[in-house]
Amino acid sequence: MAFTLPNASGIQRLAACAATSLLLVSTLPMGAAQAQPAVSARVAALPDFTQVVADTENSVVNIRTTETIPVGRNPGAPGGDPSDLFRWFFGPDFMPPGMNPRQAPRPHAQPNQPAPKERTVPRGIGSGFILSADGYILTNNHVVDNSNGIFVTMTDGKEYKAKVIGTDARTDIALLKIDADDLKPLPIGDSDTLKKGQWVLAIGSPFGLDSTVTAGIVSAINRDTGDYLPFIQTDVAVNPGNSGGPLINLEGQVVGINSQIVSRSGGFMGISLAIPIDEVMRVVDQLKAHGKVIRGRIGVQITEVQDDVAKALGLEDGRGALVSSVDPDGPAAKAGVHPGDVITQFDGHDIKHMSDLPRLVGSTKPGTHATIQVWRKGKSLDLKSKVAELEQPATSQDEPEAAAADGTDRLGLAVKALPADTDSEGVEVSRAEGVAAESGIEVGDIVLRINDADITSPKQYEKIVKGLPKDKPVVLLVSRDQQSQWVILKP
Repeated sequence: MAFTLPNASGIQRLAACAATSLLLVSTLPMGAAQAQPAVSARVAALPDFTQVVADTENSVVNIRTTETIPVGRNPGAPGGDPSDLFRWFFGPDFMPPGMNPRQAPRPHAQPNQPAPKERTVPRGIGSGFILSADGYILTNNHVVDNSNGIFVTMTDGKEYKAKVIGTDARTDIALLKIDADDLKPLPIGDSDTLKKGQWVLAIGSPFGLDSTVTAGIVSAINRDTGDYLPFIQTDVAVNPGNSGGPLINLEGQVVGINSQIVSRSGGFMGISLAIPIDEVMRVVDQLKAHGKVIRGRIGVQITEVQDDVAKALGLEDGRGALVSSVDPDGPAAKAGVHPGDVITQFDGHDIKHMSDLPRLVGSTKPGTHATIQVWRKGKSLDLKSKVAELEQPATSQDEPEAAAADGTDRLGLAVKALPADTDSEGVEVSRAEGVAAESGIEVGDIVLRINDADITSPKQYEKIVKGLPKDKPVVLLVSRDQQSQWVILKP
């Protein structure tokens, strides 16, 4: 093989470039020259997750749930409607094309037909992890809520029927128990020590794909979304099915429970939220002891302190919680808190955001006394208040005003009679909140039937709703724009 030497002018250019390079290096500051290896060292120190996964993945479980839905007569029963066969497979919302909803088959239309049946169907899939060797499992409340069967599957394929020890909807935590022992629990870490940029892993069952591992970094801490707890924000890929699974640090410790994603599409878009494990364990202690979480209340409704309001009141910024109303029989009223006060501290803790107050009050043991610092007429006042027990979290006076909903039943509906000139039965929806709104029911919809009962008046509707079982889904036949469909509500 022949080699070609560069010509003389080329050699001169190479020499000049080399000399220039040496000159540049020699003129660099001493610190800059020493910094180069440090940068390379940081780049070279990317983590290897294999050992962490090997140590933890067998402690992560798959959770599947089932629910019971009502159906008509058994498909194929004598005298039955042929469309019942389709309802058996496709659910109670199936309506044959062209059928008038008022002509839909009624389970009790034939006196000799059996009573309506129910069938169990898959409800959803989530994740969880082993909390203790004797079978305690942690997951999200929304994974198991409104289900009639909970099944926990280990990585080796063993499946157990689980029972619910306790749940807490405010923090979205559920504690389960399976009949097993000698399990390997995940060690509990310290979420208060987390920092932005720290590596973390998520293990779970996204879309039912069990034992899936994803990795990322903590992108924010104490992320306030308006919920009861501040969240750990990460860029770890979390999708439907990851809910309830652990967020794990590089030491193999649980630092959070994956709970929510911020998404416009329903899938992962770069932001996921986890419940800090420190908050989780405080809830777990109460669930084990009482089966529920006992929280404190002081009896106030609060709103945000707008910047212009803060300036008008003489406050430096919009920190604190503005009292909009006070329960006249509540502890705050007895302590001297007035509407228009701005609560700036509770029991020595600053109220930086409005949502801080419900968290601090809720975590205070009922029966104890706390100091409430309020800003009133240009000065701070310290008021002593006893903390009462919060008995009905859904109507807590310590929640923001927007969280309260008046005039609706437990389905989230308020109804009224149809106009007198309407040639049909049913009731008109005048307000839709909560589970009803989430299921797609809107103001102006007509409720024609609840389960197998035709609706004839608001009074009869109210009586039927009061008699519904609290632990089973409800099926409503709803008409909108001359078209009807079945809507399942899970109260």
